[in-house]
Amino acid sequence: MAVNVEELRGIAAQRERYLGQLNRLKKLNKQTSCVEAAVSSACETLRAGTSSFVIYGEPQSGKTEMMICLTAKLLDDGNRVIIHLLNDSVQLLQQNLDRFQRSNLSPAARNFSDVIDPEYSFATGFHVIFCKKNASDLAKLNQKLERVREKVVIDDEADFATPNALINKGDVTRINALIKQLISHDGVYIGVTATPARLDLNNTFDNDNERWVNFPPHEAYTGQDVFFPLDTPVGFSLQTLPDTDDSPKYLREAIFRFLVRVAALNLSTGVDENFSMLIHTSGKKLDHRSDKKPIDDVMNALSDVHSKKFESYTRELDKIAAKLYGAEQASRILGYIVKNCDQTTTIIMNSERDKNVDFKSATSPAAMFTFVIGGNIVSRGVTFDNLLSMFFTRDSKHKIQQDTYIQRARMFGSRKKHLPHFELTIPEQLYLDWQRCFVFHKLALEAIKTKKGSPVWLADQRIAAVAPSSIDKANVLLDKGEMSFPIFDYSAGIERIIKETNDPLTCLRRLQAEIGDSLPDYLVQYVQRILPNGPSSIAIHQSSTIENMKDADKVKIERTKGLFGQVRREFPDAVHHFKIFFNDKKKARVIYKFNGNISFLKNVKHA
Repeated sequence: MAVNVEELRGIAAQRERYLGQLNRLKKLNKQTSCVEAAVSSACETLRAGTSSFVIYGEPQSGKTEMMICLTAKLLDDGNRVIIHLLNDSVQLLQQNLDRFQRSNLSPAARNFSDVIDPEYSFATGFHVIFCKKNASDLAKLNQKLERVREKVVIDDEADFATPNALINKGDVTRINALIKQLISHDGVYIGVTATPARLDLNNTFDNDNERWVNFPPHEAYTGQDVFFPLDTPVGFSLQTLPDTDDSPKYLREAIFRFLVRVAALNLSTGVDENFSMLIHTSGKKLDHRSDKKPIDDVMNALSDVHSKKFESYTRELDKIAAKLYGAEQASRILGYIVKNCDQTTTIIMNSERDKNVDFKSATSPAAMFTFVIGGNIVSRGVTFDNLLSMFFTRDSKHKIQQDTYIQRARMFGSRKKHLPHFELTIPEQLYLDWQRCFVFHKLALEAIKTKKGSPVWLADQRIAAVAPSSIDKANVLLDKGEMSFPIFDYSAGIERIIKETNDPLTCLRRLQAEIGDSLPDYLVQYVQRILPNGPSSIAIHQSSTIENMKDADKVKIERTKGLFGQVRREFPDAVHHFKIFFNDKKKARVIYKFNGNISFLKNVKHA
C-alpha cells in the first residue's frame, strides 16, 4: 500500500497542542479555568497589536503550568520561535526545562546550548528554547538568532535582572540591552512575574501597563488573604518573636514544633510522608552554616539515646506535643519522632551557581524531616512541596523592598491540605511590615485587574515599592498622593448616600454596595484598620464635576497633578479622604487620598 504523503503532512499540521496541555492538566485533576483565562487574555492582547506586556499572578500560583499552556497556544497560532528566559541559576533552568519536557509539548523544549550548535537550523519547524539571563548565554543566543524575525520572548521572574537599573544615568545594563536585542525585528516581549511594579516604574521595553494580563490563582491556592489576613484570625500557626532577640533557642524550639507536627500528621493519616522546614534568616553564607548547628544538635541528640541532651530534648518535645495535640497523643508522637529521627537531611542553598546542591531533594523533600537553609536563592522561582514550617527572621531594622519581600513568601501555594498544621515563625514587626507589603501590592493592582486604569504603587517610611535606581524618574510621578479606581455610572442616589449617612464607615459600605469594585473591599478593610482619630479619621467629600478642570482628562477622569486640592480644612482630623469626580456623560471615579507618610508612584509615560 502506497504511503499518502499529503495526508501525513495534513496530520502533522493539525496538532492541537493547547487543547492537549489542558487535557493533561485535567487528567491530573488540576483546575484549568485560571490558565485558560490568562492564555485567552494574553492572545487577545497580542491580537490587539500590543507587543510588550506583563502577565502577573500570585507567588507560587502555578505560573509554570500557565507558561506551558501559553507556549502551546502560541505555537498553535503559528509562532515558530519561542524563547523562555529564566534567572541565572542552573538548577532553576533545569527544573523548568524538565517540567516543559515532561509535559510532552511539541516540539520538546531545548536548552540554548543545544541550539547554538552550528548544525542547528531555524530555517524550518517550531522551536522552544530555554536560556538563563546571563550575559554570555544571551550574547551567544542573539548571535545565532540575528536573522530570525518575529520571536516571542517569555521572561520568567521578569522583574529580576531584566529592568534597566541604569535608566537615570543615561546608560543601559548589559542584560537589558541583550534582551532588547533579542526582541528586535518584530519580536514580542511577555514578562511573567508576581511583582510587576519594577517593570512598570522602569518602563521596561515600554510595556503597556493598561494591557497587562491577570493570571488568577487556582481554587486550592493559599496566598496573602490566608497568611496576611486583615480582619480575620489566621488559619495556621503564627509564632511571633521579639524583634530584638535573635537567640538560637527560638530556632531550636521551631525545630521541635516541626518534628511534632510531622509526626502528628503522619500518625493521623497512617502514611509516612516527607515534609520540609525552610529556614530563611540571612543572605550571608556564614549565617547559613550557623543555622545548621541547631538542626544538627537536635537531630544528633535524638538519634543517640545515651546522649546528654536526649532526656532534656525529649521532655521538651513531650510538652510541645501535649500543648499542640493533647496529652493523650503526646507519647505516640514522641515515640514516632524517636523511631524516625534518623530519616533527616539538611540542605544549604547558598547561591545560583552552586551545582552541588541537591535542588530536587530541597524542593520535593526526600527525607521525612527535611531542613532547607537559604537566603536569596530560595526567594524566587523555587516551589517547596510539602513545606510545613518556615522560620523567617530577615533583618527588619531597615527599609524593606516590597517586590523582594513579596517574592519571599515561599509559604504561598497549594497548602490547603496541610494548612492547619503549617507554622510561620517570624519577628512581629517583620510580619506587620510584610503584611503591609501585600496590602500595598493588592491596592496597586486593583485598577489593572479591571482593565480600567494604570496602577499606583505605594510606599512608606518602612517599605519601598522597588529599588530607587530602577524608577524611570522622567516618567514616574512621585507623591501625587492619590489612588483612583475603575469608572462607574454616576447617579443621584450615590450623592444621597453621601449626604444622608453620618457614620463614614457605614457610608463607605453603602457606596461599595452601590458601585462594587469601583470602591474595592480591600481598601475599605485597610482604612478600617488605621483610624488614629476614630471615625473622624475618614472624610467623605461631596462629589464634584471634572468638567471645570481645564487640564484634566474628562473621559478617563484623571489629572496629572491629581484631582484633590487641599483636604484638611473641612476635615482636620481625617487621614483617609474619599471623593467622587464625575463628567458630563455621568461617568465617575472614586479618588482616595491619604494624609500621612504614604508615597504614591505612578507611571505617566502612556497616559
